[in-house]
Amino acid sequence: MTDMFVSLGTWNWLIFGFLLMALEVIAPGVFLFWLGLAALLVGLISFATVISWQIQLVMFAVFAAAAVPVWRRLARPKFDASASPFLNKRTEALLGREFTLEKPIIDGNGTMRIGDTVWRVAGPDTPAGTRVKVVQVDGVNLTVAAA
Repeated sequence: MTDMFVSLGTWNWLIFGFLLMALEVIAPGVFLFWLGLAALLVGLISFATVISWQIQLVMFAVFAAAAVPVWRRLARPKFDASASPFLNKRTEALLGREFTLEKPIIDGNGTMRIGDTVWRVAGPDTPAGTRVKVVQVDGVNLTVAAA
């Protein structure tokens, strides 16, 4: 086993690195790419200097471990909360908007279609066809007033 490590040369590291990167293309998961990059780095460094096999293995382990935070930093999505302030707050996006009642509000309760969704609304008795404004949001219930 030791003879195998002793015989590790620069070309073996380069072949190993390209092999790992080729496996990444076949079975993508973004993990083998970074291990392949670490092997290529060890191969390139061992071209420039004569390094023992123990140091080469340690360098491979260090480069592979360092690749994880680099990958996480590069893979992190750039999310701007100010670009979509109502993401996952659909009802709050309706606050202050005006809509036309399709069905009347009777005894303070009714329903109203907004887009493709039917919402429960509360407010004063209002006939169908009246423009109303959403004045309050409570979960999935909207409180409306005449616009």
